[in-house]
Amino acid sequence: MTSTDGLRLLPFRGLRYAPERVSSLTAVMSPPYDVVVRPDGVRHLETADPYNIVRLILPHAADPTTRHRQAADTLHRWRSEGVLTQDAEPALYVYEQRAGEVLQRGLIGALRLDGPVLPHEGVIPEVVEDRAALMRAAAANFEPLLLSYRGEGTATGAAAVIERVVEREPLLATTTEDGFAHRLWAVTDPADLTAIDDDLTRRQALIADGHHRWATYQRLYEQQAGATAGSPWASGLVLLVDTARYPLQVRAIHRVLPHLPPAKALADLAGAFRSRALPGELSAAMEALEETPGTAFVLAGGPDSFHLLDRPDPGLLDRTIRRDRPEAWRQLDATVLHSVLLDEVWHIPDHPSDIGYLHHTEAAVEQAARHGGTAVLMRATSEETVRQLAEHGVTMPRKSTSFGPKPATGLVLRTLDGDEN
Repeated sequence: MTSTDGLRLLPFRGLRYAPERVSSLTAVMSPPYDVVVRPDGVRHLETADPYNIVRLILPHAADPTTRHRQAADTLHRWRSEGVLTQDAEPALYVYEQRAGEVLQRGLIGALRLDGPVLPHEGVIPEVVEDRAALMRAAAANFEPLLLSYRGEGTATGAAAVIERVVEREPLLATTTEDGFAHRLWAVTDPADLTAIDDDLTRRQALIADGHHRWATYQRLYEQQAGATAGSPWASGLVLLVDTARYPLQVRAIHRVLPHLPPAKALADLAGAFRSRALPGELSAAMEALEETPGTAFVLAGGPDSFHLLDRPDPGLLDRTIRRDRPEAWRQLDATVLHSVLLDEVWHIPDHPSDIGYLHHTEAAVEQAARHGGTAVLMRATSEETVRQLAEHGVTMPRKSTSFGPKPATGLVLRTLDGDEN
């Protein structure tokens, strides 16, 4: 595809739950697929309502082909039964998330893949292949990924449209178990759509959350023989947020090493890092981590076993971290973790069965304890650092950051079978 100068966010006919066919909108929604990692989390969602979206994003069967076919068949059945219905005309959707002092508003649409979108993390090829097979079988984008861009900080262009639209009655409103209130509006007025388009064609976006889904969109387009820029496969479902008006929250993503016992993890350090046992609970351990200058991590073997690692050996850093990257990249906690600890000290293979990535600190500690392994608890990297590196074409170690609030899954879906426009 020929690259465009700016972002092109295209309207589409959203596929949404018919409220009268489900117990509640809350009961059919889900966090993004990569946040629902524990089997008990999947079971909780499946039992919330027979039509919970988790049956589409995380189907379970004996083999991948069966899983993907199952999701496609489920989607077809729900559409034919009227559980999921398509909006009458193409729209962009204003999406609002609110909890306490946190307020995020953005636009959901089909973003052209040839625009200036900056990744900041690598991806796991096996995950991309699996998600591509799922989306190809179902011919649908089930959940928007999260992109950020920097507007003017004023209520002009796309921001002005959003501020006007949220004064109207929403298409839907619901509150999820995490306390977030969600509201959705459709933007169909030609003047509003033109104002949004004129604004976004001057912007570039940063992938905040969803690198694997973005890579999946690109893979699917490449696999469609004869697909053109006007093909539904030439764009993908996203939530686009102006962080000049609605700054994203940035949290860490923790690592779980299920095959590395805590005692061995500490013994293998052999002076590579200073290690200190931390008394107290998880919250105190994380507070100590945040207050530690320089590179630092917390190793956890369970809810009462925490060690603070800091002061890495300068000679070891110099030998193991590549020199062809900016100093800001070389000093990232995630860079040191992967280049030094995982590769050089512990020799952990870079494979999903050997390294788990969890967003929630408690879940990481619990999973490590369950497997007799070690959790490596991380600190967040600032959005500005991420953006600066991305603008220089520098990719961070994957799963370095967790931006949020993440869009809930199940509010609006996008079909790729020719019915979306």
